[in-house]
Amino acid sequence: MSIKLSLERIHLLAAHLPPYSCPTVHVAGTNGKGSVTCILSSIFLASGLTVGRFNSPHLVSVQDSILINDQSVSPEEYSLSRAAVESADQVHGTEVSSFEMLTLVALQVFEKLRVDIVVIEVGMGGRLDATNYIPDESILLSALTTVDLDHQSFLGNTVELIAKEKASIARKNRPFVLGIQKYAAVENVVRSVVEQTGAHFIATHSAQRRAWDDTIDGPLPPTFSLDAESFRPPPAQPIIFTSSAFPSSLSALLYLNGSHQVENLSLALTVISTLMTHPSCASRMPSGFSERVLENIKTGIRKATWRGRLSFHRLRASSSNPRAITVLVDGAHNHASSETLASYVSNLVTMLDGNPKVRILQLTYILGLSHSPPKTPKDTLFPLFASRSSKRLSIQTKVAAVRFTSPEGMPWVKSVPPSEIAAVVRESVSGVGLWVASDEGKIQGQLESALEWATAGGTEGEDGVQELVIVAGSLYLVADFYRLLAMQEANPS
Repeated sequence: MSIKLSLERIHLLAAHLPPYSCPTVHVAGTNGKGSVTCILSSIFLASGLTVGRFNSPHLVSVQDSILINDQSVSPEEYSLSRAAVESADQVHGTEVSSFEMLTLVALQVFEKLRVDIVVIEVGMGGRLDATNYIPDESILLSALTTVDLDHQSFLGNTVELIAKEKASIARKNRPFVLGIQKYAAVENVVRSVVEQTGAHFIATHSAQRRAWDDTIDGPLPPTFSLDAESFRPPPAQPIIFTSSAFPSSLSALLYLNGSHQVENLSLALTVISTLMTHPSCASRMPSGFSERVLENIKTGIRKATWRGRLSFHRLRASSSNPRAITVLVDGAHNHASSETLASYVSNLVTMLDGNPKVRILQLTYILGLSHSPPKTPKDTLFPLFASRSSKRLSIQTKVAAVRFTSPEGMPWVKSVPPSEIAAVVRESVSGVGLWVASDEGKIQGQLESALEWATAGGTEGEDGVQELVIVAGSLYLVADFYRLLAMQEANPS
């Protein structure tokens, strides 16, 4: 089975299901769209709305794709809606794809529960993505996060072509909010598509980093530490945002990690201000929406979390030296997101460099990638191994290459052979320890074995030594990590 982008099948099947009518925010983009949807959902939830959210791919369970008030849909609700969609598919012979099926199940769940608002993440591209079948009258607003090279075999080989596909979620007489872009050419393409569609183009207002202010933010948190027994996370990012929708500048704390999240927050806040003020939106929002948002938006920003994107976790490593370790998990699956991860790790190094008690950082990457031509392992991984300087800190680097478990319902998704990842590592950087899992045979246990190798003989806990394991690459490897973490949490002994 392969991916066949088309809206024909989903339109045919949707005609035999209860119509979808929930007010919806539709978000496309190469990187950042999941983060934007989680920020929006958090703000809506803090403001007292019942919120549906659809993200893909799922992490641990397919039900994780469908959220009600930031909680995965119950197995009972999921099964009922899935059975109804599958029955209609069989009766009418529409033969929808697994993603089209999941999209319709999500929308049926939201419709049945009559949520106040829905936030939908595009699966891939935009124009022919299954989520783009949603009727015009249900769309409140469309938004586009940063556009970069990815999925070129489906979307085109240039950022201009990719931007055109993604901007095609624009709807007539509805706002279209464009996020901050890396490539200037993207805005020109998007403006053209939006104009031809008859949508209303809106450029994102930039949130700005600001200094920590004790009177607004409270006391500055303790010094950052990777020690798993006394882990102290990096401090939140203080931001300020100005919009005509708000009576005064908004000062808030963003706990999502990485400077790129300030850009994602900028887009989310521009979406919120547009929903408050644009004539096509304001009349369709729940009563008192603007007042509730103004009262609760800081809470919504502060509570926003997004698993698997620069997420810190504590894990027990079962090696010859069993102990707890700090793990940073990130779905850095393309060149741009690897640049983001590399930048964040550099920032962590800088913070540790400023702590005179830390002498050594033991840094281990556990990497697994999806086979997705024309994207190559070298394209994705190269930014991770660019030179990283430290004034004082000694950085000891190791790399493990693994495969991931095939995701449910997507048999065409394959791992890059670990030997290919290892070859890129050898070509990119010298003097690192390397552990390579098997290219063939059983996948189960590869991540666990890599974690054991990463921590065997470690000196974490010694004076001046801190350790960080980074599980990165495909979100399907991230999913394997969360399955392992869930097993440990269910059996803490």
